[in-house]
Amino acid sequence: MAYVELTYAAQNNIPFGTVKNSAGTFVKADLASVSAAAAGAKDMPADFRVSITNGSGKNAYPISSFTWLLIPTKFSDAGKRDALKDFLKWALGDGQNLVEPLSYAKLPKEIVAKELKQIGQIQ
Repeated sequence: MAYVELTYAAQNNIPFGTVKNSAGTFVKADLASVSAAAAGAKDMPADFRVSITNGSGKNAYPISSFTWLLIPTKFSDAGKRDALKDFLKWALGDGQNLVEPLSYAKLPKEIVAKELKQIGQIQ
């Protein structure tokens, strides 16, 4: 048995099966089941340290995860700070419309709102 990212499997037409989740349901990885796992992160902590692996929900794919970025809260170079903030705002805004064709799930709106608020704290 091996693990590859959903995107890799989809792009390379690699067949894959279902995995039993914490609700006892066998779920196949797809945008809906990964989104269901992400939706289980309703109580996102302020530091964003949360796992959606083996999350709750009948339709949640159990081998799901967020992509993480470690971002400094203070920059000495205002140009780099502003460029990064602009990129992050794009990624959480218009960029969300480009993820599904690449087999990535959109982030839940509640998480996007919390992340945008945090970006406002970068100095």
